[in-house]
Amino acid sequence: MPPELDASAAPPQFPSSLLDALRQARHVLVFTGAGVSAESGIPTFREALKGLWERFDPRELATPEAFQRDPALVWGWYEWRRMQIRHAEPNPGHRAIATLARHVAQLSLVTQNVDDLHERAGSTVIAHLHGQISKPICFNCGLPTFHPEDRPEEPEGGRRLEPPRCGTCGGAIRPGVVWFGEPLPTEDWSHAMEAARSADLVISVGTSNLVYPAAEIPELAARRGATLILVNPAATAMDPIARYTLQGPAGVILPALVAAAFPSLGA
Repeated sequence: MPPELDASAAPPQFPSSLLDALRQARHVLVFTGAGVSAESGIPTFREALKGLWERFDPRELATPEAFQRDPALVWGWYEWRRMQIRHAEPNPGHRAIATLARHVAQLSLVTQNVDDLHERAGSTVIAHLHGQISKPICFNCGLPTFHPEDRPEEPEGGRRLEPPRCGTCGGAIRPGVVWFGEPLPTEDWSHAMEAARSADLVISVGTSNLVYPAAEIPELAARRGATLILVNPAATAMDPIARYTLQGPAGVILPALVAAAFPSLGA
């Protein structure tokens, strides 16, 4: 279950200069990480290796070599994770980003998350830098030949599950995510870099900004002069170059920020 928010807590306060920058921005880039989805109850990558999966290291499950060694183990784990995502719901942070897109001249949403919670909240994502768990591909030919929603089984944690076979070449179907040692998807990376080069304001949410090359996106935008706003419960690697650091959950900070910047429209 996602963490409960204290409804009695005073709403966050923001500098007037931050609100003015958001209102005046011509192109807002929102860059999100695992912390946003964690507030919907989806464990982060390493948190997912608890319980029945705790005996495994992420690098035992999230590499092409691991899939070649034991495809049923890897596919079973990712199907378990996919079912967690399927039963989760967008949180106020997801919804606030969708609302913000209706209030600014242009908004580009780039995410490191492999779930579809942004889309379900009403946002358009221009780049899934680490792939999408709901869009598997063939390990051999790379074609998206199988849609997991067609599978009636819902595996329990720790259960091995043989992957389906590709209808084109007969190869094993793998999760459509980026594994350790693999390059980021070319088209998504291109869209993200284009947004980083043109945005004049960046909101980085729910990420420590330690995972490269994805973390290059907000860093590039900030170094070329964009206003960088960090929203995270703890300090991040990019605090030194940020214009504003807002410490707290995305589900608290983002709705309050949108409401404060655009009070006549509402969040």
